[in-house]
Amino acid sequence: MTSEEPDSPAHTRVRTVAELGEDGVIALATGGVRPDPRVPVGPGDDAAVVVAPDGRTVVSSDALVEGRHFRFELTTPEHVGRRAIAQNAADIAAMGAVCTAFTVTLGCPSETGEDVIAGIARGTTLGAAEAGGAIAGGDVVRTDQVLLAVTVLGDLQGREPVLLSGARPGDVVAVRGTLGHSAAGLDVLLAGYDGFDGLVETYRCPAPPLAAGPQAADAGATALTDVSDGLLRDARALARASGVTIALDGALLAPDAELTACAAALGADAGRWVRTGGEDHALLATFPAGSPLPGGWRAIGTAAEPGERPAGTVTVDGDAGPAGGGWNTFTEAEEDAR
Repeated sequence: MTSEEPDSPAHTRVRTVAELGEDGVIALATGGVRPDPRVPVGPGDDAAVVVAPDGRTVVSSDALVEGRHFRFELTTPEHVGRRAIAQNAADIAAMGAVCTAFTVTLGCPSETGEDVIAGIARGTTLGAAEAGGAIAGGDVVRTDQVLLAVTVLGDLQGREPVLLSGARPGDVVAVRGTLGHSAAGLDVLLAGYDGFDGLVETYRCPAPPLAAGPQAADAGATALTDVSDGLLRDARALARASGVTIALDGALLAPDAELTACAAALGADAGRWVRTGGEDHALLATFPAGSPLPGGWRAIGTAAEPGERPAGTVTVDGDAGPAGGGWNTFTEAEEDAR
């Protein structure tokens, strides 16, 4: 058979989800799910059963919507699936817990091709494995654009959860993971620039330092969160919940060499990426003054009592800057802060 014949792979027609039907879409979406002892009852029944050895379960959920959170001309279905899992897993790590199971709801228009569904399914299955969890189930539904909604369950393994509200005056503010790489990667794609593949990959699929969450909890972290909406915005949320102010040191927020080179190529501001670019899903924590930071964490500032400035204020080298900064889901774009 030659490549010109109609039955060759080059001429294989991609079916739509309307042609597959609900059962076919479910089969395609769950085909890669493998048995896992933490999920004794997984996809296929009315509900899943997930083991909870700690006796408590940490739960979070998040969604990605086509056109709002991703565009297929900038990414791939597999990246979308992995990214949806990664950003939910980061929330579990930010409580000091580890991931156990994920449920995934997939919405899409009737004309969506089976290749898109298969790619997303590969991404969610791979992402769950990368996060140390398992796919436990989910749902499929017709929507106007592709939607991926994930709920994640986590295990504290005997730890107390590390909350946003625990920072104390004098605590050291520290971060683990990259800052600004996802925002830079998006700008590379929007500019049509060929290069900086590492930054582009971070935008398409962030790799949160998930093990650093339980590590921080074990090291005595007083507060913990992930940087999803931008460093300044998420630091403000932590400071406000804890009733403190946070002073960040600009020298400790200097862009790394990759960001600096990218900014030079695009004529962009690398410092803005670091301070307001979200979705790297780095972890931001506070630790008691004088206690050693866990390996891989780096200090970027300190927490203080409110005084002249109210609780929730975050400054960089003493400058509070505008009230915005970071991603706000109900605005059209990143809020310009610095």
